[in-house]
Amino acid sequence: MSTIPGITLNNGVVIPQLGFGVWQVPDQEASAAVRTAIETGYRSIDTAAIYENETGTGLGIKQAGVPREELFLTTKLWNSGTRDWSGPAGREAVLREFDASLAKLGTDYLDLYLIHWPRPMHGSYANVWSALEELLASGRTKAIGVSNFGQAELTHLLETSSVVPALNQVELHPYFPQNELRAFHAEHGIATEAWSPLGQGGDLLSEPALAKIAAKHGRTVAQVVLRWHLQNGGIAIPKSVTPSRIRENLEVTGFELDAADLAEIASVATGKRIGPDPTTFDWN
Repeated sequence: MSTIPGITLNNGVVIPQLGFGVWQVPDQEASAAVRTAIETGYRSIDTAAIYENETGTGLGIKQAGVPREELFLTTKLWNSGTRDWSGPAGREAVLREFDASLAKLGTDYLDLYLIHWPRPMHGSYANVWSALEELLASGRTKAIGVSNFGQAELTHLLETSSVVPALNQVELHPYFPQNELRAFHAEHGIATEAWSPLGQGGDLLSEPALAKIAAKHGRTVAQVVLRWHLQNGGIAIPKSVTPSRIRENLEVTGFELDAADLAEIASVATGKRIGPDPTTFDWN
């Protein structure tokens, strides 16, 4: 079984560098996928309220039979426009959503709780963050962080809060390497976690330059890309419901990308996102 290294977050909590994501996994399939992932060796599971599979994720964790304290469980607050996220009403909404996620997951604490999107046009994420600080202080979550935040939103939190986000989960893969944002994270002690770390497959996994590196190391392109994330000091949460792929994605130790490999990977960057731009993304 592969041994995945961990990263120590800015509050001393350790998160595995490679986790298992369940985005777009239907609730009825999540339990089997999560159970398989844990049995294969994953110890970090990432879900979100909007994925609508927290119940299945929690069931999979229970079925796997691994003690809760040996797992790192992350979920995210869907701070949608259907509620008021400002002032006292926003605080109460956060606490209700947190309680709902815990109930679905079947746990009494989280290892990491994230604000899913900043929605900067509404100006309420700082108020939401203060509610997460309250959850952290109570011990109901071991760490708090954000997702899809840019430098402007992070800077505002740094200037207005006493708690630095432990982590920012963003779109990140060789086509969209987020070099400036990763440097900002490093400067301020914020860990970088990649969603869609494999670029959602497709073109990236067919990239000739990456195929050449994979052949050189006797690995798959997916393993090379995940190794790239780890060597960059990042955290990755690949998703799959196929047991062989779940296993393959975990086997990213035992080889090292050299300077030539890293330069070749850097050369494929396009700067284009797959997902929406967080500065303008909104919903009702």
